Amino acid sequence: MKKLIEKRAALKAQLQTMLDKVKTEERAFSEDETKEFDRIESEIKSLDATIKAEERAKGYDDFHVPMAEPSESKEKLEERAFEDYILGRATEMRAGEQNMTMSNNGAVIPETIASRVIDAVVDLCPILAGAEVYHIKGTLKLPKWTKANTSHDITVGYSSEFSTLAADSGKFDSVDLSGFLAGALTLVGRSVENNAQVNVVDFVIRKMAEKIAEFIEGELLKGTGTNAAQGILNCSNTVTAASAAAVTFDELVKLQSAVKQVYQKNACWTMNNDTFTLIKLLKDTNGRPLIETDASKPFPFTLLGKPVYLSDNMPKATAGAKSILYGDYSGLAVNFRENISIQVLREKYADQHALGVISWFEFDSRITDEQKLAVLVQKAAS
Repeated sequence: MKKLIEKRAALKAQLQTMLDKVKTEERAFSEDETKEFDRIESEIKSLDATIKAEERAKGYDDFHVPMAEPSESKEKLEERAFEDYILGRATEMRAGEQNMTMSNNGAVIPETIASRVIDAVVDLCPILAGAEVYHIKGTLKLPKWTKANTSHDITVGYSSEFSTLAADSGKFDSVDLSGFLAGALTLVGRSVENNAQVNVVDFVIRKMAEKIAEFIEGELLKGTGTNAAQGILNCSNTVTAASAAAVTFDELVKLQSAVKQVYQKNACWTMNNDTFTLIKLLKDTNGRPLIETDASKPFPFTLLGKPVYLSDNMPKATAGAKSILYGDYSGLAVNFRENISIQVLREKYADQHALGVISWFEFDSRITDEQKLAVLVQKAAS
């Protein structure tokens, strides 16, 4: 028993050290730190269960019924729930427990700490992971091979010894990636930070990171226009649907076939959840759903043999909309001239009794290979 208690104390000290470190550095847990925290916490819970089991066993030997442990106070229950939320852990709910609530400006409203936080879940596709990503200062020029015109390209043919080969060539164009500056600023009231009893700033940092990811994905998919990143939906390789708000099996087959076979290996589908629902209702000639499900995979849906990714940033199937993207994300190049940075400003907003959480990044994106991509465009409104 003594060794178990000593081991538990050592593990608890490790957790406190990790928390002190991120608090001193004014940052959130990294992915690896979160995993390590969860691992240590899990081991502590296992030790607790073993220690309690041993105590119960002793009670049986002495014909002693152990007294029930005193219930946690409301303050402790809410503090534990909030800490779990900040660290991304699933909180085990017990009778009378509550999670947390945020107000519209992200500030925790303490009752003791808060009442309940409800996070809006956003679907994001892994487009940045699949794109060609660079980190180059200045303007990045990527060479692109094209035909010189409709009749001039590298040609290969039969020839005979001592005869002269006909000379011809294509040409190199370039795709230029510069950088467009983007940022975000969130203010957190000092009173909120003081009353919350835990590090509210960590929560704000995490939410800001999620919003940045959502913004970047939207730009990589749709773009904004001039003086902004180019979205992958600007691909010129398109298939037009016969309906303004529906999709047919034949149109999906045509869209998939619009990408050359050599680029099919890493191809996938990307669409809005509403469009996905339309397709999920479609059946093949044998009455089987076109969408197949495999719960063992991180992204469990496939369509015509390729994975389906859902994104709230994709347009819905409405008149003239680019509703479905098919292809290999590596047809898009992304350059981060300035990596994403998040800082806490503790003095700048002192006259407002607040602190700021600010982020800056600079990036650009351009389509580099149209052959890898195809887009379904809904029929325009008549």
